[in-house]
Amino acid sequence: MLTKSAEHHQTNLFGTDLLLQLDPNDPLIQLSTRIPWLDLEKSFAQYYTQGIGAPSKPIRLMVGLLLLKHLENLSDEKLVMQWKRNAYYQAFCGMKEFQQDVPCHATELVYFRKRIGQAGCEKLFQMSVGLHGQAALEDVVNIDTTVQEKNITYPTDAKLAIKMINRLNKMAKYFGIKQRRTFAKEVKGLRLDLRHFRHVKKRKKAKRALKRLRTIANTLIRELKRKLPAEAMTERMEKDFALYEKVLSQQPKDKNKIYSLHEPHVYCIAKGKDSVQYEYGNKVSVASTAKSNVIVGVVSHPKNIHDSHTLEEVLEHAKTSRGKSVLQGVCDRGYRGQSFVNETEIILPKKGLKKDSRYQRDKKRKRCQRRAAIEPIIGHLKSDYRLSRNYLKGKVGDHLNLLMAATAWNLKKWLNDFFVCIFTAIIQLFGIMLNRLTRFVALNSMIKALQRAFP
Repeated sequence: MLTKSAEHHQTNLFGTDLLLQLDPNDPLIQLSTRIPWLDLEKSFAQYYTQGIGAPSKPIRLMVGLLLLKHLENLSDEKLVMQWKRNAYYQAFCGMKEFQQDVPCHATELVYFRKRIGQAGCEKLFQMSVGLHGQAALEDVVNIDTTVQEKNITYPTDAKLAIKMINRLNKMAKYFGIKQRRTFAKEVKGLRLDLRHFRHVKKRKKAKRALKRLRTIANTLIRELKRKLPAEAMTERMEKDFALYEKVLSQQPKDKNKIYSLHEPHVYCIAKGKDSVQYEYGNKVSVASTAKSNVIVGVVSHPKNIHDSHTLEEVLEHAKTSRGKSVLQGVCDRGYRGQSFVNETEIILPKKGLKKDSRYQRDKKRKRCQRRAAIEPIIGHLKSDYRLSRNYLKGKVGDHLNLLMAATAWNLKKWLNDFFVCIFTAIIQLFGIMLNRLTRFVALNSMIKALQRAFP
């Protein structure tokens, strides 16, 4: 059941009017006045049913918590505790009175993300782009791709086999099936044999242990298929068995391998870095304006495709999010093979044409040099806005985490610009006062000089 936000204020910290006790020039308070909360509430009201179910939390509260989560790089559990202790967080979320309890249980944020889905996060991202006005409507954008790593352990065949064996034993225990053997003690010994897989003299023993683990997993699968009751063999159970059999049969050189049982859509991206040679997650594209560095387009790719094939999606998303198409997209050499995508010209670093003038060559070179500005943006998205490791489940979780990280970047950029405006205004005011003081001192010195000259 939909619940509306409170309308009355509180006069002091323990009575009424919370906003009068806070600094009105705080950037977070100023940001809360610029976000169109009423439009967001109208848009998200369609996901609730009037008069049915338990009373919901106010939409502004839940949206504010989602924004603060990525702005401050907090988990769901830490966010609700920080909200209880921070009056500015409460004012940002629309509270008119100081609250002495947590706003909601941490799991309610999970349900709210599922409720609004990708369309709701798209709405928040478009709102963050619209806050920047004309700065987000530049004709030239910088484009690059990166990897959004999934929250999975480093995948090995042995780990997957042991997880399957544990899952199958739990399944048998849940349905009350009496197994011929659980292999629990043998699996412990095989796990020890796998520790030194890279040691030259123990590699053969480790390979035998891996082969035995696969045999045990196949044995348990066949036994459960025979003994499970007919009503238990649902479509989901059949999918799980098909997934296990595919994992057990895959070879090192196979394509479209399974790297995680709970995240089977994850794929491997070879980056060629010295520190991390392979990353496991999904590829994402980011497009930012060339001068103002506002993120105007982000796309999560469910398949590992070449960078040049990602341009059409990210340019279309940039057009949708800001309402204006991109004239020029500046990319690195990884996008070779594309010169035009629909109505957008793709600019790559290359030697200047003979017919180009010196001015045209310098302009192209500076534009490609400016493309490097998107690299620190991606770095900040990963280190500050929860893009480095994605804890949300499934392909939908990949989209949601990326959209909310980009939204947090745009909001933080607005906060920084607001702080710069205040600092610039203070400097200008100080300069005016200093100028007036200098004039006053000069005038006073002139008067004293005239008094000495004509006593």
